[in-house]
Amino acid sequence: MTLSPASPSPASAEHPASGPEIPGTPASPAGTREPPLGAIGTARPRIEGPAKVSGAVRYASDEPMSGVAHGWVVTSTVTRGRIRDIDTSVALAMPGVVGVIDHRNAPEVNLEAGSFFGPDGGMHLLQSAEIPHSGRPIALVVADTAEQARSAALALRVTYDEEPYDVDFHREHPAARPATSFFGEDATVGDVDEELAASTVVVDESYATPEEHGAAMEPHAATAWWEDGRLQIIDSNQGPFLVAMTVATLFRLDPKQVRVRSAHVGGGFGSKSGGCGPQLVLAVMATGMFDRPVRVTLTRNQVFQTVSMRPATDQRVRIGADADGRLRAIDHTAAFEVSKLAEYLENCTELTNTLYAARAIRTRRTAVPIDILPPYSLRGPGATPGSFALESAMDEVAERLGIDPLELRLRNEPSAGPVSGLPFSRRNLVACLKEGARRFGWTTRDHRPRRRTEGHLLVGTGMAAMSFGAGALPSSASITAEADGTFTVAIGASDIGTGARTALTAVAAEALRADPERIRLLIADSDLGPAWGAGGSRGTTSWSWAITETAARLRSRLDGATLPLTVSFDTTESLGELALLERHSYGAVFSEVTVDPATGEVRVRRLLGMFAVGRVVNPLLARSQLVGGMIMGLSMALHEEGVRDRASGRHVNADFAGYHIAAHADVPDIEADFVPDYEPGDPSGIKGVGEIGTVSAAAAIANAVWHATGRRQRTLPIRLDRVLEEDPLPPPAPATMPARSIL
Repeated sequence: MTLSPASPSPASAEHPASGPEIPGTPASPAGTREPPLGAIGTARPRIEGPAKVSGAVRYASDEPMSGVAHGWVVTSTVTRGRIRDIDTSVALAMPGVVGVIDHRNAPEVNLEAGSFFGPDGGMHLLQSAEIPHSGRPIALVVADTAEQARSAALALRVTYDEEPYDVDFHREHPAARPATSFFGEDATVGDVDEELAASTVVVDESYATPEEHGAAMEPHAATAWWEDGRLQIIDSNQGPFLVAMTVATLFRLDPKQVRVRSAHVGGGFGSKSGGCGPQLVLAVMATGMFDRPVRVTLTRNQVFQTVSMRPATDQRVRIGADADGRLRAIDHTAAFEVSKLAEYLENCTELTNTLYAARAIRTRRTAVPIDILPPYSLRGPGATPGSFALESAMDEVAERLGIDPLELRLRNEPSAGPVSGLPFSRRNLVACLKEGARRFGWTTRDHRPRRRTEGHLLVGTGMAAMSFGAGALPSSASITAEADGTFTVAIGASDIGTGARTALTAVAAEALRADPERIRLLIADSDLGPAWGAGGSRGTTSWSWAITETAARLRSRLDGATLPLTVSFDTTESLGELALLERHSYGAVFSEVTVDPATGEVRVRRLLGMFAVGRVVNPLLARSQLVGGMIMGLSMALHEEGVRDRASGRHVNADFAGYHIAAHADVPDIEADFVPDYEPGDPSGIKGVGEIGTVSAAAAIANAVWHATGRRQRTLPIRLDRVLEEDPLPPPAPATMPARSIL
């Protein structure tokens, strides 16, 4: 069956072509005053904040729509096999049921459609009787109400022919193969084996991280309908233009036929960035088949089963150093699980390529295909699990040499990219390390473990350094100078809860030499033109570049112009002219923990992060993102773990009751701040802040747990059973090593 326009459609007033408005936001007043520069760098609360806290904001599943039907997803109860039969007779006879879609009647999709990594079988739903992984969507029941659809879904009778499955991930898996080189080839600099043999100290350890889920507050939801020959979509995603292009490819439509909007998104963390989510694929199928708007909203359990997660990793790090702490070799082998349905790269060696100088560096990335849902980017993809391994190993080198872990990092600061050899555009890691140490009181630390106690608790401190790639990707913007002195700025950006509306309003105000109140910003609509999504810490940088360049061209044409006047610009060519440099954000995290060895309970008491993230657009929002990122790192360190039942291959904790995330009681005194920084080459001098806060927080906490207990935690999360001591011995009498100032 092919998709065709449907007759019913919502009233156009509910979905204006001009882009989403913010409820509760006052109209922009006219004005002609030219304020001084300074909109960037000023702390301002979120533009949409009052609307959000008052409940006026509508998310994807909240949009009112006449005649909408509701789809309920039915997922596989086996991990691998084939559907023998789906008996829909009882369901179809139930009140309100519109129909059932499964592999026998679903429209065909383009099997070449996918993500940046290539075709993605995770999007190719209902195309065959094959069950490739646990929780695979196998049918959609559509009814007049969500309750009717759910009841009918429970009435489906599905029988399977089960087949053997493999969900046993490990580094030495027989199916392991070299990973894709999408982000560049593995590194080979110098002779690692020779340098390790010549080292005074060699650390050779393995580190493991589990599957981790985005756990966004808002479940994935999409509504699709045909109107005037165009496929209209309201979806919870991180990049409406990219999603629109993927939908067009998947369903073989002209891209001009597809419009995607995502006015407000209740968190994503990467889980809403991987092309088309199952809710969207199924909603588009259903609206084409049943000629009416269809809304599909996933339950929390379905989100865990059907939406991409961070893959588990199994990493080996070998570091060799001289007696003075100078690194001779770093050898980082990182294996990660992938699905047999799609290619993906969890780039765990990113920091190894750039963070420290060493005579020899070797990285090897290995993909292990097993019977799971395709994983995808999540909260500092690659860099976060990779940092846990690298920064834990660096701490172990410091321990064996008897060197301050901070001093070890300072002694191995590179002057150019350790692997690329390229100059750094701006590298301010040392400033983060030194200022963080000063604020944290690091110089008074006794570097020996298990020396500090408070009653029955062991107390420890730890730290870790970090970087994350910075830069911009092609985006376009349009700005209209209105006759009343205001400006309408249109760009296909996404605000997934980070405050992008507020930040981009400030960028536009400064670029246009106008008060922020004179800026009307339109975002979150694929009709606004090509734009990068909210991901990879490149959203704000990409959108700001486009707005700044467009504003410059508009201002050059304003004198004597007839208003309104609109100017558009695409940054593709400008970005291509950038010099090839190492471009990164940097940071350092310091942590203090308490450990109860009798119960295994770890409590993070303090977290301090210092960051070099270029020019800060809005300190209030940027600090909020960094603090949030550090909390996610805490959650990764102590709680988050996707668990599969070896006997069934299925998730055993696919909800918030079983998949633990940090709660208010887990969050300590957290401080995030900035060192002066600027990104040359970027018109606004900014870098991304979305991922860097998460990257090394887990490593800093794990290093603090070692300092408290004297026992290394090389597998995350740091669960009670991994810390618990059957016969806790009292720590030795407190003794303090002479503090060595490094500042």
